[in-house]
Amino acid sequence: MHNLLPVAFALASALSNAFGTVLQRSAALAVPSSSGLRAGLMLDLLRRPVWLAGIAAVITAGVCQAVAVATGPLTVVQPLFVLELPLTLIVASFLLHTRMPRRGWVGVACVVVGLGVALAAAAPTGNRTHVPLDRWIPTLAVGAGAVAVLVGTALKRPVGRTRAACLGTATAICYALTAALMKAAVHILDDYGVAAFFTSWQTYAFAVTGGSALFLLEHAMQAGPLVASQPAITLGDASLSMVLGLVLYEEHIRTGWWLVPQLLGVALIVSGVFALSRIPLTRSVVAADGARGSENVP
Repeated sequence: MHNLLPVAFALASALSNAFGTVLQRSAALAVPSSSGLRAGLMLDLLRRPVWLAGIAAVITAGVCQAVAVATGPLTVVQPLFVLELPLTLIVASFLLHTRMPRRGWVGVACVVVGLGVALAAAAPTGNRTHVPLDRWIPTLAVGAGAVAVLVGTALKRPVGRTRAACLGTATAICYALTAALMKAAVHILDDYGVAAFFTSWQTYAFAVTGGSALFLLEHAMQAGPLVASQPAITLGDASLSMVLGLVLYEEHIRTGWWLVPQLLGVALIVSGVFALSRIPLTRSVVAADGARGSENVP
C-alpha cells in the first residue's frame, strides 16, 4: 500500500507520455530527416502545433514522474514505464480509428503480465533521499561516456538497425539518468525549499540529461526501423533505472529463488516489446519513411 501513490503517478506519467509520443512522432515524420544530428530539426518541430501539444503532454508526464520518483523507489517507478509502448499503441489506434491486431493484444498482455510477475517477485524496497557526490561522479562519467560512444558509433553507420539501436540505447541512458537526478532534485525541493532546488547541481543536471534524451529520441525515430530503436529505449530505460536504484539509492530486491519468476517476467516483457515493435500499427505511427525502407539494413 505504501507504493500506491508512486505507482498511480507513474501510470499517469506513462499514459501522458503515450499521448506525447504519438503526437511528437507524428510531427517528426513530417519534417525533413538528415544523415547527422541536425539542430534545425528542433526548429522545424517548434513550428508544428501537433508537436507542441505532444510536448505539453510530455511536461505533464514529467510532473507526474517527479511525484512518483519522490514518493517511491526507482526500482518500482521506472519499470512501470515499459507500459508506455502498449499505451502508445492503444492511444494511436484510438486516435487513428484503427484496430489493434490480435498479435498486438498478445504483446500487450505479455508486457502487462510480465511486469506484474517481475515486480511481485522482486518486491523492491527502500527510498533513500540523499546520494553522496562520490557516487554521482563515476555514475555520470560512465553514463556520459557510454552516450558519446553510442552516438559516435551511430553517426558512422547508415540509416538502419544499428544506427537506430545505438541512438535508442543512448536515449535510454539519458532517460535513466534523468529519473535518478530528478529524484534527488525533488527531494532537495521537499526538504530544503525552492531556493535550494534552484541552486542544486542536480536540478540543472537532470534538465541537461532530459533535454539530451529528447534530442536523441527525435533522431532515433528517424534513424531506422522501430524494431531496433524502441526495444532499446523501452527495455534500456527500465533496466538501467533498476541498476541506478540499486547502486545509487541502495534499494533492494529479493534474490535467491525469487530470481526465477523475475527472469520469467522479464522474458515475457522482452517478447511482448519486440512483438509490439513489429506490428504494422507501430510502424505506421512511428517509423520514418526512410526507416520503413531500411528494415533489412544491418
